[in-house]
Amino acid sequence: MKGWDLTLDLRAPSPTPLFVRIARALEEDIRRGRLPPGAPLPGSRTLAESLGVHRNTVIAAYRELETQGWITTSAARATFVSPSLPEVPARSSAGVPRPAMPSQVGFSLPSAPLRRERPMPPPGTLVLAGGVPDVRLLPASALARAYRRALKLHGKRLLDYGDTSGHPRLRAALAEMLSSLRGLAVRADDLIITRGSQGALDLVARTLLRTGDTVAVEAIGYRPAWHALQLSGAHLVPIPVDGEGLRVDALEALSRRTPVRAVYLTPHHHYPTTVTLSPARRLALLAWARTHRVALIEDDYDHEFHYEGRPVLPLASADREGLVLYVGTLSKVLAPALRLGFLAAPRPFLERALGVREAVDRQGDSALEAAVAELLEEGEVQRHVRKMRGVYHERRDALVRALERELSGALTVSPPAGGMALWAPCAPDVDAEAWVRAGQEVGVAFLPGGAFSFDGRPIPAVRLGFAALKESELAEAVHRMARALSLLRAQIASS
Repeated sequence: MKGWDLTLDLRAPSPTPLFVRIARALEEDIRRGRLPPGAPLPGSRTLAESLGVHRNTVIAAYRELETQGWITTSAARATFVSPSLPEVPARSSAGVPRPAMPSQVGFSLPSAPLRRERPMPPPGTLVLAGGVPDVRLLPASALARAYRRALKLHGKRLLDYGDTSGHPRLRAALAEMLSSLRGLAVRADDLIITRGSQGALDLVARTLLRTGDTVAVEAIGYRPAWHALQLSGAHLVPIPVDGEGLRVDALEALSRRTPVRAVYLTPHHHYPTTVTLSPARRLALLAWARTHRVALIEDDYDHEFHYEGRPVLPLASADREGLVLYVGTLSKVLAPALRLGFLAAPRPFLERALGVREAVDRQGDSALEAAVAELLEEGEVQRHVRKMRGVYHERRDALVRALERELSGALTVSPPAGGMALWAPCAPDVDAEAWVRAGQEVGVAFLPGGAFSFDGRPIPAVRLGFAALKESELAEAVHRMARALSLLRAQIASS
């Protein structure tokens, strides 16, 4: 990496010549991997200046290392770590080189959710990733212009510490969006901008929950949210979901056994089945929460993308008692990497949440927030949403047609009223887990139903995202799914 001084540990018995100490320090850094084979070393003049020694001392150290085979010098007099290191035994006693970063910790660790491995699929793989927008269609030029303009006009203020709640202009623009489209009576001061919806969920969990609190969650649902809740010490209890959404009668039964602190749910487009919580259950849920003084954590992650009829307004729009903590995101509208989410909640909760955030995250990206605020104020985001709603609607229909054409006997397909993915139950003779593994072999990636079950048990269904792929890509992806299923059935028949 150019431009940084190379620091060396020159601690050694004082009688040791300085050039030897420099040579040994470099040798030990090469041994432990800090300076890998082929890495460039500073010129003798540069290293001498950074160490505060005479240049001849560094030249003598380099000569010592080159004689031993640790470094090489090119014709242009540039110095590099030798690509082929000498095989010499490690020094003993005080001369033992410091080890590389330890592979184990020397103390006990509490349990934590296992990190989901996300290996990059091989080139050419068509990924039917649920809930992922097509970032190729992001108005990147408009965003870049807004970002440059924000830094040019307000760079000093935006690059300094800012409002822990988030940029005021973005909060004001989001408050207008939530009021107009989602029926929430919110103002800018009722919002905190977070790093994606996951940041909002983490903030809610840290603010609301204590060790041992019972939190009800959908038995088929969003595992990262469960992990955020569990990290705060909550005890999660899965609640069944059916064709009308979360089973409120099961919640009532749970509350008769134990106090419930909160419920986490995705009522608009249930994740992952896309079912909408029915009107009767919405009323029953709010009434139950009011009676038992239970917080409702509403994750409305893709509200804008609804294709059949009018989108159902959030629970938060009907909340009059301050029960709902409303979480949303711009990741689906714009791009996941922007990490822009938000939390709308009663002011007393937000005040406590801001104290938590100051201790954990301090603030978001003020410059990015200002740029996105400008795009909202100018209507650029609104135009993009309208465009993408039409594009994703067409892609949903294209995926349904392809599935009905090639996999009608293997899957039961119903076009979802909204969202960016569909949930398709498998035929009795189809092993969803094995099918997904077979798909990877032919260049298509999708998820089995078991990936969303609370207890990890297999569910005979698959979730297929349609937003991120063009219609031709969706057709090819389904063709590969059909091929994978044929190969899987042939393997079973031959075994």
